[in-house]
Amino acid sequence: MITERPSVRTLATLALAVFAMLSPRELPGAPGYDPLAASPGSAAKPANLVVHDEARQREIPVRIYLTTDSGPRPVVLFSHGLGGSREGSVFFGRHWSARGYVAVFLQHPGSDDSVWKGRAPAERMSGLKQAAGLKDFLLRVQDVPAVIDQLERWNATRGHILAGRMDLARLGMSGHSFGAVTTQAVSGQRFAFGRSFTDPRIKAAVIMSPSAPRLGAAGPAFGSVRIPWLLLTGTQDMVPFFSPSVDARLKVFPALPAGDKFELVLDGAEHSIFTDRALSFDRLPRNPNHHRAILAITTAFWDAFLRGDVGARAWLDGSGPRSALESADRWRRK
Repeated sequence: MITERPSVRTLATLALAVFAMLSPRELPGAPGYDPLAASPGSAAKPANLVVHDEARQREIPVRIYLTTDSGPRPVVLFSHGLGGSREGSVFFGRHWSARGYVAVFLQHPGSDDSVWKGRAPAERMSGLKQAAGLKDFLLRVQDVPAVIDQLERWNATRGHILAGRMDLARLGMSGHSFGAVTTQAVSGQRFAFGRSFTDPRIKAAVIMSPSAPRLGAAGPAFGSVRIPWLLLTGTQDMVPFFSPSVDARLKVFPALPAGDKFELVLDGAEHSIFTDRALSFDRLPRNPNHHRAILAITTAFWDAFLRGDVGARAWLDGSGPRSALESADRWRRK
């Protein structure tokens, strides 16, 4: 559940240029619909803000990727993995905002890059393990509604950079690794004794490197998820001595009820594929098509379930996903 150190903006810009060269003008699957079509100039420079949760006396840093388009736009939240920050996974923020979304990247104090920055190598593992526990999980699942509350206030505050820019009735939640655990919890997963952290304001969820529950079976945990879920993982999606096995990640999809549920398994993709760059323990060279496929399918998912775009839905339900994937990648829906 460890993410990469924050990447520099130049790497993200280069990545977008590579995607543009790799992708065709229009991916087949729905006439006139292409989830990769976006002009880099349509995404504004990101803004760093801080949410102050008065009730918990906790400050939550956020990075906001805005579209240059005026008017209220759908909002997508992103929760980083263990050891990450709001500065990671830039390629998502830039592409989603270029597609007309307000992308809000949360940073969770206590399970962010503070667990390894400035620490001796021998101390980092113990810090990471401590931050992966129940205490920080509970902090994270409370961070999400606190941020949504603040977004509502900023949206209504005249003169604020976000005033009138967000359509919070069309709100999506996403995350990677520990951020996936966070996303699952606030978008429909149930816990022991019927405990729920679900926020009804979330209308769809993208979950990267999902996790089956540590306690109890997957069926009761995921069987009552009511909103659209998109799960993404890889055949090598694991962190040595830390994260769930690939088999455990694959237990989530079968436990979900039918109706607007999707799963992508990328062949040869490691845990870091949802981040800007490889991690030190990666064993395989990166496949450039993986980021391209991830961007295409997540964008089509947001377009279908946050915008109600019929072309995006036809692309998802038809041959669109396969046109973005390689033969060994696995795609299924129910």
